[in-house]
Amino acid sequence: MRALLLFVGVVVAVLPILPAQVSAQEIAVVPVISGLERPTTITHAGDGSGRLFVLEQAGRVRIFANGQLLAAPFLDISAQVGCCGERGLLGIAFHPQYASNGLFYLNYSNNSGATVISRWQVSADVNSALPGSESVLLTIAQPFSNHNGGQLAFGPDGYLYIGLGDGGGGGDPQNNAQDRQALLGKMLRLDVDSGSPYSIPASNPFAADDFTHDEI
Repeated sequence: MRALLLFVGVVVAVLPILPAQVSAQEIAVVPVISGLERPTTITHAGDGSGRLFVLEQAGRVRIFANGQLLAAPFLDISAQVGCCGERGLLGIAFHPQYASNGLFYLNYSNNSGATVISRWQVSADVNSALPGSESVLLTIAQPFSNHNGGQLAFGPDGYLYIGLGDGGGGGDPQNNAQDRQALLGKMLRLDVDSGSPYSIPASNPFAADDFTHDEI
């Protein structure tokens, strides 16, 4: 098991005219959360609850609330997640209006090794996601088991950003990052509030380019 550690330090401004009046501070390692298996991401839902959500690589979303790790996971999709190495449950992003719509998004490797981006819904229990609520936005084949990427985040523009690795293999042997017909090795931006399952923001740089994926 691994524990999330908080590094506590003090930033000291050293003035040339007062070198003797400033002393270095020791850095202390303080355990914050214990009992986790392969944590990959930690974030909050932006709902004012103060809870922290931690992803476990094998496919569980855990909640840290009121100073303790809740025993029951928020969501357990380990049966459909391919782990581990550089694969697994890698990213989570809560919708900017999560407090009112209860929507969140996951980035994970499925049992075939492909990257899946999907939307989920919280249940009536705020500490439990609704089983079976998954709606898949994208499934992207991965040619190798490494360089999957995994980060998800909503920008201040309200769009969902997806960071995808080049597909792996070492040195991008398939040249995916330079291939405008490949989603791998790119940053994607989706409008998840319109379209089915999403639409392309008109301001995406290649939205009107027939030779490049609009999502890039």
